[in-house]
Amino acid sequence: MNKSTRMDTTEVLRVELEVLKREHRDLDEAISALEEKGSADMLTIRRLKKQKLGLKDKIVALEDRIFPDIIA
Repeated sequence: MNKSTRMDTTEVLRVELEVLKREHRDLDEAISALEEKGSADMLTIRRLKKQKLGLKDKIVALEDRIFPDIIA
């Protein structure tokens, strides 16, 4: 029973990881579009970049939980 519960947790973490990666890509595309357009204010771009960095931190933390770095 414990093994199946662990698999469920891992699957949930993988789905959450994919959602965060998609959000990160979307923010990257939005930032690029705003920078190319040139009409966005720097405060908005800076806020989006900060949000993108926060997502990256969450992605790294989830990847560490799913794929622990075990040194033998």
